[in-house]
Amino acid sequence: MSCGSAVTSTTNEGFVLGRKLLVHVAENGHSLEFECDGATPVEAIQRSIEALYGVAMADQLLLCRNTSLDAQQCLSYYKLPQDDREVFLYNKTRLHADSPRPHPEAIDAPKLALPPPPSRTQDSHPLDNAPDPALKALVSYERQFRYHFQLANVVYTCAQAKLEICKRLLREQQVQGRALETARGNLEHTYRKLHQRYTEFVKCFSQQHRNHSELLGNFERDLERLRSLKLHPRLQSGNRKCLFDLVKEDDLRKWVDVCFNSHRQFELKVSQLKTNFGELKRKLDSLLSSMNSAGWGELEHAIKNHLKVLNDQKSVMQSLSKDVDTAKKLVDDSGLPLSETLRPHDAVSALGRIYDVHEKSHLPNVQNCDHVMSKLLDKCKVKKNDMNLLVHLSMQKVKSVQFGIRDMMNELHAFQEVMGHQDKEFENLKFVNGVGQAYRACLAEIVRRRSSLKLYMGLAGQMAERLATERESEIRRRELFFKTWSKYIPNDILAAMGLFDSPSQCDVNITPFDTNLLEIDVIDVDRYAPQSSIGLVSKTEKDVAENDYLATCSSSNMIKSEESSVHNGEKVEFLEGCESVDIAGTSKMEVENALLKADLASAIAMLCAIDVATRYDPVDEGTKDDMLKNVKERTAEALREKDEFANRLRYMLNVKQEECLSYVKRIKELEQRLSDKYSQGQNLVSVKDVSDSGISALKNDGYKLESFGEGESRIPYTSMMPMDELSSTSGLVDSKIEHVTGPSKPGEGGDESMTDLSGTLNMRSVDSTHNSMDASMLEQPRDESQVDPLVSEVKMMTAQMTMEKDSSGVNTEIPVKMLPCETADEPVLESKDLVQDLQNALAEKSNQCTEMENKLKATMEEVNSLKKELEISRNLLDESQ
Repeated sequence: MSCGSAVTSTTNEGFVLGRKLLVHVAENGHSLEFECDGATPVEAIQRSIEALYGVAMADQLLLCRNTSLDAQQCLSYYKLPQDDREVFLYNKTRLHADSPRPHPEAIDAPKLALPPPPSRTQDSHPLDNAPDPALKALVSYERQFRYHFQLANVVYTCAQAKLEICKRLLREQQVQGRALETARGNLEHTYRKLHQRYTEFVKCFSQQHRNHSELLGNFERDLERLRSLKLHPRLQSGNRKCLFDLVKEDDLRKWVDVCFNSHRQFELKVSQLKTNFGELKRKLDSLLSSMNSAGWGELEHAIKNHLKVLNDQKSVMQSLSKDVDTAKKLVDDSGLPLSETLRPHDAVSALGRIYDVHEKSHLPNVQNCDHVMSKLLDKCKVKKNDMNLLVHLSMQKVKSVQFGIRDMMNELHAFQEVMGHQDKEFENLKFVNGVGQAYRACLAEIVRRRSSLKLYMGLAGQMAERLATERESEIRRRELFFKTWSKYIPNDILAAMGLFDSPSQCDVNITPFDTNLLEIDVIDVDRYAPQSSIGLVSKTEKDVAENDYLATCSSSNMIKSEESSVHNGEKVEFLEGCESVDIAGTSKMEVENALLKADLASAIAMLCAIDVATRYDPVDEGTKDDMLKNVKERTAEALREKDEFANRLRYMLNVKQEECLSYVKRIKELEQRLSDKYSQGQNLVSVKDVSDSGISALKNDGYKLESFGEGESRIPYTSMMPMDELSSTSGLVDSKIEHVTGPSKPGEGGDESMTDLSGTLNMRSVDSTHNSMDASMLEQPRDESQVDPLVSEVKMMTAQMTMEKDSSGVNTEIPVKMLPCETADEPVLESKDLVQDLQNALAEKSNQCTEMENKLKATMEEVNSLKKELEISRNLLDESQ
């Protein structure tokens, strides 16, 4: 059955639309086929159904999976038509409880019209009058065989028609089964929505009921706690001595009675709702179990077996047709002149055996096929009528259950509104519990503000100190300017330029504020509002409440943490500069204590706020589990990152320790060598005394250098240093020795001749060098620092001193007049400069060693703090688990 409609080409992304739409009728399994496309409106399909099937548009319910088709939409809105999407038609009038049951299935089964038996009058043959009886028998067998074939053909045709009817009934039952599955899926989808909403309602109600019961049960206890909490002496008056005087007892007791009655009534209504929901669920389960329509599997198997019977019947017909042809051929041959090979009696005998096979096998099989097919058709009729009745009754129950689900949804909506009204009624009772936390939070806020005042004063003192430092720096700079340029420019000109002004002092004044705060400290918070008296939650409940509260405010806390990190950095810098502040009461220790007090007071106020916000508020258990899971995952991730960072720090510390050990070893070796060289230099003190006396004698006698002739030559300088020590020195030592002794060339005049005073002068330089080195070695700390080119420089200096000692010991016998005074003074100055450079270098390296030690100490402190934080995080993780 098909119905044409307006065809308009449409393109849809993501799926390809077909050109035909199948609509299955749920009540009988019939199918309607419409030629259409995605642009066809649903209303056009409904009009065609009304015209073809007689169901009014208002009574039509079209379902595609779990979606009901709207008449105002096009088919493409539901991704129709498609081969894998079926549309089922439900007649709304059949869904009512008073609708009549469906009539039995009317099936036009084919009737078996048997052919008449053969007779000579109707089908005469020339051999009927033959004198030979055998020939007459041949004609009779031909008639009988033809009758058998006609009978089998009639039975086969009727059986084939009955089998097709059975197949159609099976298909209709399968369509009805899918229609039931679609209705079942739609019903389960609706029930899942109800169940989810009902579960959420029960969770919220259970939490609210528990909180409200606790509020009602703890009302008298809360009042007693308010009576026990005395106000601060400054806050007490004639009619206000404790926190209980801040509330109106009569009004609260009236509210308690109202809340108790409302609480009890709502509890009874919710109990009835739970009972109704249980009955609805049992009704739904019973309906779903009765809608199991898988009974056609047996019928489908039976139809397949009967198809084999029909095929056997076809084989029998083929055999009968062959026998008819054989008999006809024998009869035709018998009408010819008799031949020697043809014997009628033999032909009659052969046909008689074939006839016996027909009577005993083929004809019973034909009769049995008709009987079996009729029995199968009757069975299919019964199954089809049962399916029609099942669909009818199931759809009525589905409609009834859907009405129950709709009513339950409406009740849940109304009950949720009642829950909101009850929360508002119980707010006054929560007020009683919140008075104590509010009072404690106010006391903590007083402590925080007093500490904040101290921090504010410290910040002002630091600002004054910085401004004073800047002023002194500016004054020194201006004095230096006058000292530099006042000798060139007259003072009156400078005064006219305005350069005689000085920066004025800056006085930082703070206008008094918070002068009316109570004179209390942190310990007074627990004195006037102890935790036991205000009813704070236990530790386990408080941890859960804090997790929920902080997780709820995670986005805002992230921003606050960033701001807090900035403020903490400013506070650290502020505390570092508070040591030199002169304002009374703003020393570094006092400011740090004030900071800690402010943080503690803020934490107390936050705990009070958490208790008031979360103690009697309903918390979803699933949300709580998700929060705890997220906290656990973040904690595990943080612990893993801290472990990795700690491992990196340990590795870096090990590397630095190895480097420091190597540096310490090299420094000790260098110190030992310097000590050995220094002890060797002490042995030359006597030689130094002799040289000093010789130089003094020369000065007293007024000795002057004289010129020598060209024939005279200088005594060359000879070094007695061992070869191994010479090889250990660098090119700098050789250059210094050459610079001190000078080149060994013959002089060309008296001015160029030199007196070898290198022994005496070099001893002075060696002694001064050793004294300087000794002092520097005693002054510099032996830190675990880095050794760089300083080591090689010290080695070269040591080798140079050794060479000068050896040369002075060898050349003391040479006359003093062989070395000019200028040449003798020059190495002394060079040695002093070199010693000074070495001292500066050693001082710089010592500072570097000190800095390295400080860095190592800071790193170790950071590692220790990280270990402590890691241990704390692990403890928190264990508690959260």
